[in-house]
Amino acid sequence: MKALLSKEVGGPDTLVLENVPSPEAKPGFAVVQVKAVGVNFPDVLIIEDKYQFKPARPFAPGGEIAGIVKSVGEGVTHVKPGDRVLGNTGWGGMAEELALEAHRLVKIPDAMPFDEAAAFIMTYGTSWHALKDRADLKAGQTLLVLGAAGGVGLAAVELGKQMGARVVAAASSQEKVDLCIQHGADSGVVYPRGPFDRDGQKALAGLFKDATGPNGADVIYDPIGDAYAEPALRSIAWEGKYLVVGFAAGEIPKIPLNLALLKGCDIVGVFWGGWVAKNPARHQANVAELLEMYTAGKIKPFVSERFPLARAADAIKHLASRKAMGKVVVTVD
Repeated sequence: MKALLSKEVGGPDTLVLENVPSPEAKPGFAVVQVKAVGVNFPDVLIIEDKYQFKPARPFAPGGEIAGIVKSVGEGVTHVKPGDRVLGNTGWGGMAEELALEAHRLVKIPDAMPFDEAAAFIMTYGTSWHALKDRADLKAGQTLLVLGAAGGVGLAAVELGKQMGARVVAAASSQEKVDLCIQHGADSGVVYPRGPFDRDGQKALAGLFKDATGPNGADVIYDPIGDAYAEPALRSIAWEGKYLVVGFAAGEIPKIPLNLALLKGCDIVGVFWGGWVAKNPARHQANVAELLEMYTAGKIKPFVSERFPLARAADAIKHLASRKAMGKVVVTVD
């Protein structure tokens, strides 16, 4: 079988497509014939050894997959060969077949296309955990979503609306803001690209405050970090919650903690992968809720572009450029 491998530290150009042995289903594991792979920002980081996890090389990137169960190992009962499934893998997904712990797999509805299934679990799982479990977002509150046209951002827009919030989408172009409004955002704001000097940071904070209203945002969902974090925090409401989701814009920001004191706000970390490992039962309940919303037509992944496995490195490069909207998916024949 073919797999896209990281054999040395570096960017997408270092990845190579090679033939490797097909995996076997050990006890507790299942082998999945991969049909589609969601591309996410951790794929950019993990091949450069900048992610929380550093798998031994060679490894394939790809943290979420959809496909058909090929075989199962001893003790596996909740999935069987032939089942259509999605799974969060961490890495290893960009391959024609993948062996992973069977408890990571979830059966998908018959009507759910594989590309949408592969674009589902990491974005909606992260955003549902962030807004529901970490922020306790309430109906009527104001939610400001940064990087709102990206995978997790667009999921946060949709889920925020399902929770009854007023959603303000912040993105780097009017085209991206328009996409967010099509997916339920009440309004949007276009922010300039950094870096910013002190006057630029104050202007950006004012832009966020004008967009969210005189009281500021009750919850700020931030998957981009860098120079946008401090201005966003300056615009937060009294006793608001600032969700640290990721750092897609590049640098990890340094936040003056006096802002948390002056705003009486919470700075809340969102590490979905770690939470899933520690709370498997609650994770399964969240996934069930998300699939129920999907089946009811309340949420739907927006797959903007599809790349074949042979061009999976280009898919990661495209995501790293921050030009992608919604989800980028690698398809596997």
